[in-house]
Amino acid sequence: MNKPIVVLDTNIFISAVFWKGKPYKIVNKAINQEIIVFISQGIIKEIRKVLVRDFMLEKQEIDNIIDAVAYFTHFIEPKEKIKVVKEDPDDDRIIECALACSAQFIVSSDKHLLKLKKFRNIKIESPEEFLEN
Repeated sequence: MNKPIVVLDTNIFISAVFWKGKPYKIVNKAINQEIIVFISQGIIKEIRKVLVRDFMLEKQEIDNIIDAVAYFTHFIEPKEKIKVVKEDPDDDRIIECALACSAQFIVSSDKHLLKLKKFRNIKIESPEEFLEN
């Protein structure tokens, strides 16, 4: 059985760190190698930015979180630049990562991404939708 190739939006990683909801369950699927999760340097930078801005964590705490994320994800650097999400251009980096790794899914709680539902052949789903698959 082929494991789904997935890109998780920043909000999924952040939610999984602080709360035990559906994003946490999805990250556990990645840790248990039930899904293959790709990440880019741009997504890592955004995770760092949000952890500092919204949670005021110390550098060491953030480094520990990033190390944990690196443990169960695969790094890829997108080659293609796109401009799809007009309302929030930062969301384009999630799609760029998904294109680079030929992902089947993007999982996000972001309304701008979810509104797309699909980009090329990549399904864009909420954590709830993804866990129903």
